[in-house]
Amino acid sequence: MTEHDDLPLTSFHWGTYRAWVSNGRVQDLLAFEHDKDPSPIGPGILDAQHGPTRVDAPMVRQSWLEGGPGTRPDLRGIDPFVAVSWEEANTLVAAELNRVRHGFGNRAIFGGSYGWASAGRFHHAQSQLKRFLNCIGGFTGSKFTYSFAAAEAMIPHVLGSFRAYLDTCTSWESIRDNTRLFVCFGGVPLKNGQISQGGTGCHIQRDGLVDAGTADIHFVKISPLKSDLLDEVGGEWLAPRPNTDVALMLGLAHTLQTEGLSDRAFLDRYTTGFAHFLPYLMGETDGVAKSADWAAEICEIPAATIRALARRMAADRTMISVSWSLTRQDHGEQPFWMAITLAAMLGQIGLPGGGFGFGYSAMNFIGGKFTILPGASLPQGENPVNDFIPVARITDLLLRPGEPFDFDGSRHEYPDIRLVWWAGGNPFHHHQDLNLMMQAWQKPETIIVNEWCWNPLAKRADIVLPCTTPLERQDIAMTPRDPYVVSMSKLTDPYEQARDDFEILAGIAREMGCEEAFTEGRTQLEWQRRIYDQTVQRASAVGITIPDYESFLEKGWFRIDDPADPIVMLSDFRADPLANPLATPSGRIEIFSGTVAEFGYDDCPGHPVWREPYEWLGKCDHYPLHLISNQPKDKLHSQLDHGGVSRAGKVAGREPLHIHPDDAAVRGLKDRDVVRVFNDRGACLCGAVLDASIRPGVVQMSTGAWYDPDETGLCKHGNPNVLTRDKGTSKLGQGPSAHSCLIEVELFNETPPPVTAHEPPSIVRLQPSETETKT
Repeated sequence: MTEHDDLPLTSFHWGTYRAWVSNGRVQDLLAFEHDKDPSPIGPGILDAQHGPTRVDAPMVRQSWLEGGPGTRPDLRGIDPFVAVSWEEANTLVAAELNRVRHGFGNRAIFGGSYGWASAGRFHHAQSQLKRFLNCIGGFTGSKFTYSFAAAEAMIPHVLGSFRAYLDTCTSWESIRDNTRLFVCFGGVPLKNGQISQGGTGCHIQRDGLVDAGTADIHFVKISPLKSDLLDEVGGEWLAPRPNTDVALMLGLAHTLQTEGLSDRAFLDRYTTGFAHFLPYLMGETDGVAKSADWAAEICEIPAATIRALARRMAADRTMISVSWSLTRQDHGEQPFWMAITLAAMLGQIGLPGGGFGFGYSAMNFIGGKFTILPGASLPQGENPVNDFIPVARITDLLLRPGEPFDFDGSRHEYPDIRLVWWAGGNPFHHHQDLNLMMQAWQKPETIIVNEWCWNPLAKRADIVLPCTTPLERQDIAMTPRDPYVVSMSKLTDPYEQARDDFEILAGIAREMGCEEAFTEGRTQLEWQRRIYDQTVQRASAVGITIPDYESFLEKGWFRIDDPADPIVMLSDFRADPLANPLATPSGRIEIFSGTVAEFGYDDCPGHPVWREPYEWLGKCDHYPLHLISNQPKDKLHSQLDHGGVSRAGKVAGREPLHIHPDDAAVRGLKDRDVVRVFNDRGACLCGAVLDASIRPGVVQMSTGAWYDPDETGLCKHGNPNVLTRDKGTSKLGQGPSAHSCLIEVELFNETPPPVTAHEPPSIVRLQPSETETKT
C-alpha cells in the first residue's frame, strides 16, 4: 500500500494513473503503484485539459453555415467558426446526413475515421461512430492500420494470420533464458514501448530488455539510429542505408545457403516454396546472386560483417526482431516476409528464444507473458455498404472518385465521397504528403469532426462537435493485450458544453428517428455493465475467473494471472505441424505463395525480393539526406502535442531535427538553429539538434507536431508529413511508405515566423442582441 492507493484511477494508452482532484480539476496524475516504469506522457494532459485549445461548444464553419454544404471549401482552416447550440448542431448534422444518403447513397459517407482516440472499452470513438452510421444505412470504411498495413496484407499469405502472431510473440522470459543472439532490424525503441493500445497497468519493456541484456545475450542493432536500442544492453550497432534491410537479409540468407548453414530438414517439414525462392537467391533467375558482396554495395555494410553475422546466427540460438517501421517504406511487404524466410533457414522457429518476432517494444505488450482476456466490446452492427479503402489511401479516395485500385488480389473502385466524419483521430498527423492532402480535403461537401481540442483536423472541419476527455467520463480500461483491467473514474465534470461521443450520437440519432436502434434503451453506465458482464461469461468459458462488477468498481482494478509457462511463438506448430497446421493453403510457412504469385503484381511477386525504393529514382543528387520520421517520445502520435510535456521538448518552439555533425558542418548549421527542411513535395521549419548517434546522410524528425502551414504551405511547426511521399507500399498492401523519403536541409536565414499550431481559430458567438468576435 502507498499513501495514494485510495485516489481514483484513470487510464490512457500510455499508462494508468492515480488522480489527485481538487477544486473541480485534476491537479496531478500519479503513477499507478504497480507500474515499474511509468510513462512521463501522462501529465501532459493537465494544462491542456482546461487550456485555450479546448472546444467549448458546437462549432460550424462560417461559410458553410451561411452558404450550405460545399461552400468555399478552400477556406477550411481559414474561416472563423460560429458557436451554435447542441439543438442546432443536431439539426444541421441530421439534415446533412439525410441529404447525402438520400441523394447519393450511404457509400458517399466516409466514416473510416482512423485514429487511436483514447483508452476505454465503451467510449471508443470509432466504435461509437461506426455503430451510429450502421444504424442509418452504413458508410464507406477503411481496412488495416498505418502502423503495419503492408504486413496485415502480406503475412496472412505466409503464416495464415498476422494478428495471431503479433499478439503472441515469444516472451521476454523465454528470450532471457534461451536466446544467445538477438538481431533487431529497426532496433528495440523503448519510447514506443510506452504505449499499448487500450491501456496498460504496468510497463514491461525496460525490464524485459535489461534482463535480457544482463543475461548471456549479444545484441546486434540494425538501424540508422543508435538510440533505437538502450545503451545499457550494449551490443553491436550496424547502421545500414535506410530501406535496405531486405538486401541485408538476402545477403545473410545467401551466406547460410552457400556455406551449408541452412536447416534443410526444417525447410522441408515446416515450409513450402523454398525451391521457388532459391533460384532468385542464387541469381539463377536474374543473373544477380544475392551474395554478401551484392548486399554490401546496397546497404553499405561490409560484406565480411554480413558473412560473420550469418555464421553467428547459425551457430547460436537466435531471435530475429523486425520493427513495425520496416513495413512503412516502399515495398514494405518484403521485410517481414524475408525475415520469416531467414528465420526458417536457421530452423529455430518454435524453439524457446528462437525464431522471429514482430517489433519488440513497438508497443508495451510485445513479448509479454500474459493470459488473453476475451473481453466484450460495444457492438458496431453490420455495415450494409461494401465499399472501403486501404487505410492509407484517403487522398486517392477524395481525388479519384470512380477510379479503380488494386488491393490484396482484388480490384475495387473509389466511391464519390460527399461527407467525411472523423472521430478520435487526426489525418493531418498520420497521412503523407499533406500539401496534396490539402487539395483532396477541398473535395467533400461536408466534414464533421468529434474533437476535444482545436487540433489541425478540427480547424479544417465544417462542423466540430466538442467531446469529453477520459478524465471527464467513466469507462473500463480492458484489452486482450494487458493483464490489468482498470475502472476509469469520472474525475471532473465535462468542460463547458462538451459531451461524450455516445451522448453526441444519441442526440443526432434522436433527430433522425433511430435513437432506440443506437442506444437500445441503455444508458452509458448500463452499457458498461453489460460489456463487463459479457466479459465475465466469456472469461468463465475459457477458465478465467474475474471479479463481479460491484467488486471491480469498489477496488478499481484487478490483474489476470499469468500463464504458467513462457510464451514461445509457433511452438505447437513445431511440435506437430500436421495436428497444428497454419491457416495457409499448405498448412505450412509459405516462403513462396502461389496465391500472391497468381495476383500478378509486378511490385510484389510470389516470394521475398529486393526492390529499390521508388523515391531513389532521380532524387538522390537533389535531396541527399534520408528522413526517418519515427514515433515521438513525449506524446502518442499527435495526441497532447499542445501539452506541457511535448512543448518542453521543442527547439525554438518547433519539432527537433536530429542531424549528424558532419552533415551539419557541410551546411553551416549549428545546434538549435532554425532550419528549413524541404523536397519537391513541401517544406517545414525545425530546430536543429546535432547528434553523432545517427548515421551520416540520415536525419530524424519525429511525427506528431501539429500541422501549421503558412500561406505558401510551409509548415512552421515541423510536421514531417509535408515531406513524405503518398504512395502505397505495393498493389498488395497499399500501406503507407513514409520512411522512403529524401530531403535537403538549409539554414533558415529569415526571421522565423511565429508558431500558431496551438492557437484556436477565430470564433463568432451569436447573442440575441449582438455578435461577439473572439480570437
